[in-house]
Amino acid sequence: MATTRRTTARNRWLWRWRRNSLRRRSDRVEAWIVLVTWFFVLLAGAFAGQAAAGAVQDGLDARRAQSSPVRAVLAEDAAKRPQTTPYADGAVWAQVRWTAADGSARTGLAKVGADSKAGSTTTVWTDRTGELVPRPATAAEARLQALLLGALAGLGAAGGVLAGGWLVRGRLERRRLQAWDREWEQIGPRWRRTIG
Repeated sequence: MATTRRTTARNRWLWRWRRNSLRRRSDRVEAWIVLVTWFFVLLAGAFAGQAAAGAVQDGLDARRAQSSPVRAVLAEDAAKRPQTTPYADGAVWAQVRWTAADGSARTGLAKVGADSKAGSTTTVWTDRTGELVPRPATAAEARLQALLLGALAGLGAAGGVLAGGWLVRGRLERRRLQAWDREWEQIGPRWRRTIG
């Protein structure tokens, strides 16, 4: 019973490739279109996903390499600053002071804990010019972002190829139906004469 089911399923998937007197040229063309489409779906998905993941990973690694942590001192109590967004995750913006790599004193706004007091220290991230930048993604966060964006790019590329194959098969189906209509116009009247 299980062997019969497997054979039936295999025959259903391979019907376009079997010898059959009713199989038309368009059936063979459709079989090749399906095969080539799936090949390029896998190829495009893999290459696009790999390329996108590599680009994201390289970009985040470069950003992490160009920024460095610096100890900064709060210039004011964090509680004195009004909360500007409801999605602040417990942190508020406060004025901080730090010394840049060239020795110059700098000030700017950084996110700190809501209960931080003036004079307490915090870590901020600066670029090579000493300006504040957002905290770069950690290596694990960068890998996760690269993986997710690579998967999204791969799915998009594969979906585009699949849609293209679907459009080609649709056009082939329309041509096949038109051919059947032409054949029926020739055969239909003769068939009706023999019945009636």
